[in-house]
Amino acid sequence: MDKGLIEAAKSFGATKRQIIFKVMIKEAMPSIISGITLSVISILGYTAMAGVVGAGGLGNVALVYGHQQFDTPVIVYTVIALIILVQIIQGIGNILYKKLR
Repeated sequence: MDKGLIEAAKSFGATKRQIIFKVMIKEAMPSIISGITLSVISILGYTAMAGVVGAGGLGNVALVYGHQQFDTPVIVYTVIALIILVQIIQGIGNILYKKLR
């Protein structure tokens, strides 16, 4: 965050609250969106891994129906589903990042 931007807001008579909400958060929003995108993708990966240890979801499907029953197409389809979900989330995050930048 450029300190000159904060100084400019102060010189226009902005209050501390206005500086925080209208200057600092507005400037930090692309980074916040980027962090949220990364967090959501990480959570998706963690839930898939948790499914392997019994939490359900795509990880459980891949393990029970794919690995334990030797059904390779099920494993392939679940991996493709996870890749598609990650790409959709990343694409939305990139679009929002570019719009806010």
